[in-house]
Amino acid sequence: MIQFLELDKLSASELTRIMQRAETDIRQLFPLAQNVIDKVRTEGDVAVVHFAREYDAKEFGLHMLRATPVDFANARADLSSDVIQAIEQAHANIEKFHKEQLPESMWFTEVQPGIMAGERITAIASAGLYVPRGKGAFPSVMLMLATPAKVAGVRKIVVVTPPTPDGKADAGSLVAAEICGVDEVYVVGGMQAVAALAFGTQTIPKVSKIIGPGSSYVSAAKRLLYGTVDVGLPAGPSESIILTDETVDARLAALDLLVEAEHGPESAALLVTHSRQVAEAALAILPDYIAELPEWRQAFIKNVLANYGGIILTKSLEQSIEFVNDYAPEHLEILTADPFITLNKIQNAGEILLGQLTPIPIANYCLGLNAILPTGGFARSFSSVSVHDFLKRSGVGYLSKEGYAKLQGITATLADYEDFPAHAMAIRKRNEIIGL
Repeated sequence: MIQFLELDKLSASELTRIMQRAETDIRQLFPLAQNVIDKVRTEGDVAVVHFAREYDAKEFGLHMLRATPVDFANARADLSSDVIQAIEQAHANIEKFHKEQLPESMWFTEVQPGIMAGERITAIASAGLYVPRGKGAFPSVMLMLATPAKVAGVRKIVVVTPPTPDGKADAGSLVAAEICGVDEVYVVGGMQAVAALAFGTQTIPKVSKIIGPGSSYVSAAKRLLYGTVDVGLPAGPSESIILTDETVDARLAALDLLVEAEHGPESAALLVTHSRQVAEAALAILPDYIAELPEWRQAFIKNVLANYGGIILTKSLEQSIEFVNDYAPEHLEILTADPFITLNKIQNAGEILLGQLTPIPIANYCLGLNAILPTGGFARSFSSVSVHDFLKRSGVGYLSKEGYAKLQGITATLADYEDFPAHAMAIRKRNEIIGL
């Protein structure tokens, strides 16, 4: 059953359910996630292997934790030349885009004569990249994470990715890692992988920051580890809004609605329009498009469109835009008569794609934009993954004697007012020492 909802007729509880996506499910997973975190913290590799056997691969062993050079070579041999070439071309676009994001390594401004203030930009020491696999293979995610990390200059990049049922890493993801210049890949996923990166185990190193999308289980673990390690932007189950007016071909809207819905049963995918004709036409064609997909993907889509997604009919384009800004989707596709005019009214979205020739799949793979985006409404305050996620800023200041003379009196006065006598003393006795 595909939800067909009229925005003005939704009850408060119905609207809340749509807005929350799978967030309620995430909170319910906290006790389980805490148990896994505690065991990994105290037992290390033993716990990691235990949970890998329980959730991913029954025959998993400690010797399988890290991908070996042989694994990388076999992965490349397993892929067709077309797939390898596609990964290489996507990497080139993603790398070019992220190189443009790099700030100057240092800058200064003269606040007043003799008073210099600026910043020095350096890469974080280590980063743990979470590349999911549970509902499919995601070499694209490897590219979206490893490329900006390498461009930023992170010295130690550690990848974790869940094993296939035979205990191996996905071949495409290994090849993507190799193309990005990353060779430290651990074949472990889920809550145990996040915990291992946060605390370190006998095999898996502790990192400064964990970043990458995952299931509700992964999101729950990251929420609980906030404060122990930097867990990056909130990137949970996939979500999208296809925003249309009456000018769109409903077949395009229906096609693009399915894109994020096929990621998994916890995803959210909405078609938002004020055109009843477009809404009803899309509703009519969707079953045919769904029927063309593999049954296991059909199951995901049907669950999404019956629970966290579907079609929302509004009274006007303005009301549709207001809903979009309230929802703050991960992916927003604008299919209106003039998408650039509509763009000016959008405040909250992780990614905004304009027009019928810029569909979500191309952005997910090879447009160059980063497709690791904030979910769950966090696009109101978070941005997509970028080189900035792997950089940190240090303030840098310098005072000449002229500059110091201008600021010493202000500083002592404010230190006195805030009752910090050591602050004031550091100024006044300095004046005596330097003869000011």
